[in-house]
Parts: sequence; C-alpha cells; structure tokens
Amino acid sequence: MSKNINPDWHPILNPEFEKPYFKGLWNFVEEEYNVAVCYPPKSELFNAFNSCAYNDLKVVILGQDPYHGQGQANGLCFSVADGTPHPPSLKNIFKEIESDLGLNYPTSGNLERWAKQGVLLLNATLTVREHEAASHQKQGWETFTDRVISKISDEKENIVFLLWGGYAKKKSKLIDTSKHYILTSGHPSPLSANRGYWFGNKHFSKTNSLLEQNNFSQIAW
Repeated sequence: MSKNINPDWHPILNPEFEKPYFKGLWNFVEEEYNVAVCYPPKSELFNAFNSCAYNDLKVVILGQDPYHGQGQANGLCFSVADGTPHPPSLKNIFKEIESDLGLNYPTSGNLERWAKQGVLLLNATLTVREHEAASHQKQGWETFTDRVISKISDEKENIVFLLWGGYAKKKSKLIDTSKHYILTSGHPSPLSANRGYWFGNKHFSKTNSLLEQNNFSQIAW
C-alpha cells in the first residue's frame, strides 16, 4: 500500500498500516469497493498525502466525509475534479476568499493547487458509498486520521489548523496549541454559512499572516 503514497509520509503512515485496526479497516474498504460504488476512486484515496509533501506542510484543513456524488470526490477535502460543478460548501469557501482577499472566483474547484503549496486537505473518513453520507464512518478511518493529526502536532511546529464546524473543532484536543495555531469558525455549508457562522471569518488572510510571521511562504489561495 505504502508504495503508492508519497515517501515523505512513510514514517508517519507505515506504522499505522501495520496495526490490527487498520488491517480490519482495509478489509472493510476492499469489500465495500467490490460490492458497491464508492468514492473517491481507489487510485485517489490517499491523494491528501500524495498532493502535499510532509516536508512542505504548513496548513491543515479538516473535513469530515468525501463527497458522495458521482465524479465529485478526488481525495482532497472540499475539493472536486476539474470541470465538476462546485458543491455548496466549496462555493462558500470561494466566496469567502473573494471577500477576504479580493480574488476572483475560480473556475476550477480542484484544490490540488493548495495542496502543492503545503496545505493538507484531510477528511476524517477517507471513503464513502455513493449517495450514502457517513456510510464509512466508525470503521477505523477516524482512528487513522486522528493519529496523523497527533503526529503532525508532535513533530511539526507553527502549523496552522483550520477547523470549520463542530466536528472539526473536536479535533483541537489532538493539537498542541503551545506550538501550533488553530483558527475555528462555522462550517462553510449553507446551513451554517447562512446563519452567519462562516462568512467574514477571514481565515485565508489570517493564515497567510501567521505563515509570514513564521517565515513561511504564503498560500496563493
């Protein structure tokens, strides 16, 4: 499995792959992909790690589940493949960037361009059945991704964690705030955003200010 993942991440991920919980999880994933349509495509399952090198890591954005519609999920949280219509949460992310940074609304919803700059776009659960939100939760993915967050917290310094919505905010307990930054807000979903919990958070300019303070290059959002 690890041969298909950026070698940068092997010291972090390989010990998890060998644990009993992950072997049970992987058996579940293999069976699900055999009997049902699941997302993202298996080749893109670990895209978050392949697109963002561990040594370049500066920002972590946490999602919950992959998109469960056809052709949407590409292994990066909130991201969709080039040419795919933007889901509502992604639209609101781009609207906030427009307002915060004065940038034009982008054509492509593929956030790989962020990942290549050091943004880890990590869902808590990395797979899902088509049209069945949360269908692969509580099978072991959360254990795996919690370990990834904890290892990043332990081994890195001055990472900016963006926690959007109640589910993501719970992950703050895994992060050492004495050496990292946490920015929280409501989720960009319409339900939260339309109630005033998302727009105006200015997370994108705030993130770049924190990166600049620590001599990191800013993200071209």
